[in-house]
Amino acid sequence: MNELLSPPIAFLGYVILAYVLYSAGRKLAGPAQASADKSQTYSSGEVAPTRTAEPGYRPFFVVALFFAILHLGVLVIGSGEPNGAAAIYLIGLMLALVALILG
Repeated sequence: MNELLSPPIAFLGYVILAYVLYSAGRKLAGPAQASADKSQTYSSGEVAPTRTAEPGYRPFFVVALFFAILHLGVLVIGSGEPNGAAAIYLIGLMLALVALILG
C-alpha cells in the first residue's frame, strides 16, 4: 500500500485519471464547428471595447501595500503573546489600513 502512495506512482495515477476524464469529456462534447461567434471576445453580451485600458500601476501598488501591511501585521500579532502592546499594534494596523483605503 505504501508503494501506491509514493509521489511518482501517485503522480502517474493522477495523470492517467486526468487523461481518462479528458478523453471522456471530448467524447461528450461532440465535434467542434468553427464560427465567427466563437472567435469573438465575450463580454456578457455587450460589444467589446475597441481600445485597451491603461489604468497604470497606482491601483496595483495600493492593493499590494494593503495586503503587505495586513499580512505582515497578522504575522507579527500571531507570533507574539496577547498583551497590551499587541492591542496597541492592532489599533495602529487598523488605522494604517483605513488611511490607505481612504487615500
